Amino acid sequence: MAAVLVGQFHARDAEGRVYSVHEFQESTPSADGITGKEPVTTYKLAIGDRIEKLDDAEFKLVQSGIILTREPEPIVAS
Repeated sequence: MAAVLVGQFHARDAEGRVYSVHEFQESTPSADGITGKEPVTTYKLAIGDRIEKLDDAEFKLVQSGIILTREPEPIVAS
């Protein structure tokens, strides 16, 4: 199984602390090496703590149960 970093974003807890969250896709190749299962998306803090996705904007730290809210993406002017 290989995990590939596909994104990162910031999230805040209720006390305003900011966390850097990394989004990974993990794939499991089949026995024949040609087809595999659908990739599984997982989330971890930059320091390695696991995160559970609750919905599009809310996440929970697995170890402590702290709820994090995803920060909105910054708008880039062109």
